[in-house]
Amino acid sequence: MDNRAEVTAFLKSRRDKITPEQAGLPAYGQRRVSGLRRGEVAMLAGVSVEYYTRLERGNLGGVSDSVLDALAQALRLDDIERDHLYALARAANARPARARRRPAGAAVRASVLRIIEGLHDQPAYVRNNRMDILAANPLARALHCECFEQEPANTCRFVFLDPRAARLYPDWERVARDGVGVLRVEAAKNPYDRELSNLIGELSTRSDAFRTLWGAHDVHVFTEGTKRFHHPVVGEMELTHESLDLPGDDGLSITVYSADPGTPAADALKLLASWAATQDHDEAAAQADTES
Repeated sequence: MDNRAEVTAFLKSRRDKITPEQAGLPAYGQRRVSGLRRGEVAMLAGVSVEYYTRLERGNLGGVSDSVLDALAQALRLDDIERDHLYALARAANARPARARRRPAGAAVRASVLRIIEGLHDQPAYVRNNRMDILAANPLARALHCECFEQEPANTCRFVFLDPRAARLYPDWERVARDGVGVLRVEAAKNPYDRELSNLIGELSTRSDAFRTLWGAHDVHVFTEGTKRFHHPVVGEMELTHESLDLPGDDGLSITVYSADPGTPAADALKLLASWAATQDHDEAAAQADTES
């Protein structure tokens, strides 16, 4: 898989975001570009204009770490963007015949399942690099009950293709932008992941919002933060979330939501847990009636 177009779009999008003033350069005369010119980036990075032009045309083959670092500094990349540039370079230098294909699905280890099941008062789930939820405890399934109506539950597919997502997430724009940024990072790391490419293609075809955000070439990594929910059963709550990569399970991570004790959000989680238990009881009763 040739990632030249991705490299070109990423470098140009970062170049367009920096003004000469921000880069400490004088701005003379009428400018045809909103950001830096190629020659200005080349000067800041300490390379020739011809060499930078070759890089921006998507040819990162054989590029050294020192040049990548100089480019990152010239384009004022943050840590996530710098890592993304390195991932693009690794993909450009990989041999397709030796590229490791990622499995379509990945099993969640029993020990990991026990961890999330043991978090009775905290929604917790395991996701893969395509944002598929592979395993979730009852409280997480209750929190994302609408998303779980489709199997496999996929948070990005829910955000962009289900109109109920705009109600569940009061900050829908931020959630959508972050989700696209995660997929962008993963696509650079795993350019031979066919399932990931298929998901991106599906969302690009079916969602104008996704297509617009994908074209911005922004990147994002989940670590920690807060997220607001408007749940159809328990209403408004603001939860803290932490995401942790699983060592030994490449591409899998655990996400856990929590609320400070004594807050309205903590009360809402208790109410949600009670509702989830009721739902489980009703489902078990219905299943028993069916079997009898």
